[in-house]
Amino acid sequence: MHAYANPTRFLAIARPLTPWLLGVGLLLLLIGAWAGLTQVPGDYKQGETARILYVHVPSAWLGMGGWTALAITGLVQLVWRHPLAGIAARAVAVPGMLFTALCLATGSIWGKPTWGTWWEWDGRMTSMLVLLFLYAGFIALTSGDEGQRQGGSLSRGAAIYALVGAINIPIINRSVVWWNSLHQGPSITLGGSSIDNALLWPLGLTLLGFSFLFGAIVLMRMRRIIADNRVAARLRRLADDEGI
Repeated sequence: MHAYANPTRFLAIARPLTPWLLGVGLLLLLIGAWAGLTQVPGDYKQGETARILYVHVPSAWLGMGGWTALAITGLVQLVWRHPLAGIAARAVAVPGMLFTALCLATGSIWGKPTWGTWWEWDGRMTSMLVLLFLYAGFIALTSGDEGQRQGGSLSRGAAIYALVGAINIPIINRSVVWWNSLHQGPSITLGGSSIDNALLWPLGLTLLGFSFLFGAIVLMRMRRIIADNRVAARLRRLADDEGI
């Protein structure tokens, strides 16, 4: 793991990997969207509105996955002091928050014709909204902390915040099982899927496509943060040399 603590080694992998993730992600997303909109039938109960699942489900997956990544980077920061942990956390937070917001928006749009309401304070929707606020709090906490001025590392408080916030992830996952909810129960589990195979295969394409795009965005943001850190370091050295 520490082999890539050197930003130069990390960039040697990130630079060529970014366009591949971006290109493959866009291709899979376009094929999945085309298939989901034109090649599969509407749901027998919900009709055409069910097609929004090809955006809603990947958005939920990446919102939760993004915070899981934040918790992992927080742990790595606290235990191993890995130089790239804080940079990765800052890079993940914004796209994670955006996908969480997209999940809430598409869920609300889906819910209106299906449930007759834009919003319901049930376990799944409320815990997902909490996740959005957690992201906002993390971004605010790290936007001007001392770690940002020291090469991008997370402060101890931010790392602990990321770890504690991970408690919400299993709550989101199991909320439709633990509490009565308008939201449907688990559709995809280790034991199989309740979604008909005719509707399921485009979801795999959009899920992979959004995931690759998420990875590309994170790598681009990490590269930008590293570049900003290098510029800031040069400016500090110039200031020191000039006695400012």
